[in-house]
Amino acid sequence: MLRLKKLVKTYKTGDQALKAVDLEVPKGQVLALIGPSGAGKSTLIRCINRLVEPTSGEVWLDDIELTHLGAGALRRARRKMGMIFQEYALVERLTVMENVLSGRLGYVGFWRSLTRRFPQSDVDEAFRLLDRVGLLAMADKRADELSGGQRQRVGIARALIQNPALLLVDEPTASLDPKTSRQIMRLICELCAERGLAAIINIHDVALAQLFVQRVIGLRFGAIEFDGPPDALSPEVLTTIYGEEDWQATIKKDEDAEDDSVEEELA
Repeated sequence: MLRLKKLVKTYKTGDQALKAVDLEVPKGQVLALIGPSGAGKSTLIRCINRLVEPTSGEVWLDDIELTHLGAGALRRARRKMGMIFQEYALVERLTVMENVLSGRLGYVGFWRSLTRRFPQSDVDEAFRLLDRVGLLAMADKRADELSGGQRQRVGIARALIQNPALLLVDEPTASLDPKTSRQIMRLICELCAERGLAAIINIHDVALAQLFVQRVIGLRFGAIEFDGPPDALSPEVLTTIYGEEDWQATIKKDEDAEDDSVEEELA
């Protein structure tokens, strides 16, 4: 279980990105973070694994309090937190297989990591994951030869090869077309269900979140404005989070697009 207790992040400018956030995420739950730009979504994810240092508060992953760990202990704790990035964060000149295996760098020794010599068990697992995400035939392709959706699948496989307990996913569909976005969200949720993983997904597309996740957290000005199931995201709730808009029409439009996509796949 992940637990955030009174998590605060205040930048040197005085801007408060997070305001005493309390949150619990049980094992196996897939949660979406929604909210306007600047609401604190990316900051919250990065404070959990300390890519951004919290100003105060506590972050617990099971029985480990992360916010006061030293460098070595933090590296070990990060093995249990797989990160999937909006811009993929792949090494362009390396192959798909090499990028996936980079997720094991926290487990192998210095010399093996330097020469990229991984145990056969890691290589076998990388092949299994590439097969699962539909990229087995592309194992030897360079990352810069892939489409956006394929790159995101590599990022998913790289995160999973860490054998994490928690996935932190930062805007995984921001650069993808609608059909690929749905495929990526479906894949993440299926993999979490298969492995019993918890996941926090920062996502701008409200309707896409409603289609796939179990729980939605709405952030506004660094504070939680909504915490509940996707079907409770009424137009009134969305107005509280984002401001005035014709939310009913927006959601209906996305549902129609999903129906069209299903019909195309069945055709």
